[in-house]
Amino acid sequence: IPNKPSRIAGAECPERSVVSGADHAAAMSVQEYLEKHLLPRKIEEAVNAAVRAKAADPVLFISTHMRRAAPAVITRVCARQILDSRGAPAVEVDLHTNKAVHRASAAGPGAPEGAAVDATRDVEKRRLLAKAVADSVRLINGKVSEALVGMDPQQQAQIDQAIMDLDKAHHRTEVGANAMLAVSIAACKAGAAEKEVPLYKHIADLVGKSATTLPVPAITVINGGTHAGNNLPIQEIMILPIGAKNFEEAMQMGSETYHHLKDIIWEKYGSDSCNIGDDGGFAPNISSITEGLDLVIAAIDRAGYNGRIKLAIDAAATDFCVGKKYDLEFKSAKKSGQNFKTGDDMIEIYSQLCSEYPLVSIEQPFDKDDWEHSKKFTTLELCQVLWETTY
Repeated sequence: IPNKPSRIAGAECPERSVVSGADHAAAMSVQEYLEKHLLPRKIEEAVNAAVRAKAADPVLFISTHMRRAAPAVITRVCARQILDSRGAPAVEVDLHTNKAVHRASAAGPGAPEGAAVDATRDVEKRRLLAKAVADSVRLINGKVSEALVGMDPQQQAQIDQAIMDLDKAHHRTEVGANAMLAVSIAACKAGAAEKEVPLYKHIADLVGKSATTLPVPAITVINGGTHAGNNLPIQEIMILPIGAKNFEEAMQMGSETYHHLKDIIWEKYGSDSCNIGDDGGFAPNISSITEGLDLVIAAIDRAGYNGRIKLAIDAAATDFCVGKKYDLEFKSAKKSGQNFKTGDDMIEIYSQLCSEYPLVSIEQPFDKDDWEHSKKFTTLELCQVLWETTY
């Protein structure tokens, strides 16, 4: 405010203090406190800013202005065990700053995997998973929290590095990748809040991207593998509406195709084949990958989106890997014993699928430790190859 800056009565002139007599020493300590933290100047700046902005609610404006003036720092990280949509233990994290609390959750650390899943093993797997989540919670509430206290939530790289530094081997075996992910996402949300930008914009800034665009959605339409009770060995068949003009149209194309697929499955296999798998895809009682892909191609055709929708699969091959071979009948009660495939056999299968169908992406085509065939297939450049790794 020109000519007449605002002042706090008594803040700068001890003689104007309303405290007197026996409380004179206390009044001096208040004065010293104000001066130590430069409060008179900061409040004056906030009041002047409110006047310049002609704020309708000056108290709210001033409090917001003062809040922005204080840099955010992490004060505590608190983790707890929750249950995910399948009832499995998972990790949820509250990251506290001096301004707010930001929450994120992630899947629990991975339990032992493989094809030989019986009732006893499944119980043991769940017990081990629950223990792993409990261990992660204790670690986050202890070492991770201590390491992050006082850090600026906007410094994502430093935060992630501090978490990784807790793992002496740098292989995420002590902290756990998913536990690290929950903390990292919560910190990322805190950083975005401090900058007062949407989360996606903050992430774009972190990676140096000025222009942002929504990705093509990968929509699960058929479930198999360990996510459904049919005999389909692979975990998911997905559609990618790459011909859509925008995200909204992509979702519309996906929705229409999904419902046409339901009608086709109903017509061919009956109403009981329209049951839903773990990820929302249909779970008809099919046993071959080609049978599933043919159903989806028919749905795309009926929806009128030929050429505008591509296909993707998540093989989740670790689930049907036995030793160094792949059992494509691992879910069948009547195994022929003829469907064990080598890594090279699987490469041939995937190559043929890519040539016969508009298949542009395969996730986890081999066991998580089968780097030989993973590398061999990737170098063929027949499609995008993705991996999902959990610890």
